[in-house]
Amino acid sequence: MAYITTTDGAEIFYKDWGPRDAQPIVFHHGWPLSSDDWDTQMLFFLANGYRVVAHDRRGHGRSSQIDTGHDMDHYAADASAVVEHLDLTNAVHIGHSTGGGQVARYVAQFGEPQSRVAKAVLVSAVPPLMLKKDSNPGGLPVEVFDGLRNALAANRAQFFLDLASGSFYGFNRPGSTPVEGTIRNWWRQGMMGSALAHYEGIKAFSETDQTEDLKAISVPTLVLQGDDDQIVPYANASVLQAKLLQNATLKIYPGFPHGMLTTHADIINADLLAFVRS
Repeated sequence: MAYITTTDGAEIFYKDWGPRDAQPIVFHHGWPLSSDDWDTQMLFFLANGYRVVAHDRRGHGRSSQIDTGHDMDHYAADASAVVEHLDLTNAVHIGHSTGGGQVARYVAQFGEPQSRVAKAVLVSAVPPLMLKKDSNPGGLPVEVFDGLRNALAANRAQFFLDLASGSFYGFNRPGSTPVEGTIRNWWRQGMMGSALAHYEGIKAFSETDQTEDLKAISVPTLVLQGDDDQIVPYANASVLQAKLLQNATLKIYPGFPHGMLTTHADIINADLLAFVRS
């Protein structure tokens, strides 16, 4: 198992598969999961000749349950530490949900200034800002995020089971067919991580304004989201991302849920590959 240690003592677990001279595809997972959430995509891109890299965010998965740094600045710095350790260049960075915020901050503050990034992809991503404010009327009220914190603190295991069984994958929609393995895998990943990291991570993904991060990104960026995303309102996320980015391609999938990289992996993978090759 491969780890790096950050300057503030967090041990970050990472995976690095494939030819070392191939173009790297770097995956950034969502809250409260781990790099395992990208297994289908990593195997797909590996089979297509790419080097694939992913890490567990601090406090998540197999990374250490450190009690500090659960914010977007540290998330991006940790990602940069992995990239610099592996000396990745010409990389494509792909982030889902909170991982999309991590990608935006990493690319804006580390990746482009260091000339390490070729392209970026934001999938059902949280930027520019999830919290409703006078300047962001399309966001969600703070009470929504307080409810997540309260549910997590009261019974994290049941909260995670309910979320995976319901809105995350759209399994609460009429006519949907819940997939038990998908639900269990989401729950497994969540429960591997730190309750503190997950609790504080809610503030990180909901209250971090990443407007300036998006404006700073100049590399080609693919923005993907489903219009039945019950976690991140697409009109206030992907549509705004495409407007703020300098070089964006936007694709909205009718009826797809927040966790579409799992429920519709065949479609998402094909679109990701086409973008990487373009």
